[in-house]
Parts: sequence; structure tokens; C-alpha cells
Amino acid sequence: MDNESSAPDQPTLHRAFHVNSHYRLQWEEAQQCHVLLYPEGMVRLSATATEILQRCLEPVTLSALVTRLCAAFADAPADVIAQDVEEFVADALQQGWLVDAG
Repeated sequence: MDNESSAPDQPTLHRAFHVNSHYRLQWEEAQQCHVLLYPEGMVRLSATATEILQRCLEPVTLSALVTRLCAAFADAPADVIAQDVEEFVADALQQGWLVDAG
């Protein structure tokens, strides 16, 4: 995980972000999965993406997010969780699903 010198769409340990207010996270019965709804459509989410995004409804830092997920999934190696979360958050920031809390 990088320091605060990362590009704007890269997560850093202490940069707070949250789900973009233009998106809504919800269970979609017809899809039998969680989705992100937005004006132009819908994104089907994996179970992992759902676990991460549910913890981003309120502003959270990457460090806090990883800590919470490591606690929730104590059987998984912390370094694997950290890498997966960092990669997902970077992609979600780039996609606009997550935005800066500042």
C-alpha cells in the first residue's frame, strides 16, 4: 500500500472514500445478487465486491477497511485481503463507484 503521493484514483492508507451518491447498493432478487444501480444501468457484484462496498457506505480509509475485512474473515490471510481490497478500491475509484470523502 502506498503513501499519500498516489494518483487521484489510487487508494492510500489514510485517504477516506465512500460509495458515490449516484450509485445505490442493493439486493436484486431477479439477479439473485447484490448490484450497484446508477442512472445509466446496473453493475452485478460478486460476493467479495459486495462485502467491500457494504463497508464503504460511510466514509472509510483503506487502512480501516482492510482491518474490518480481516476481522470479518479471520481465516483468510491478511496480506491477501489487503492486496485484494487495494486492487478493488483502485478499480472502484477509477470506475467512479467510490469517491473521495473530502
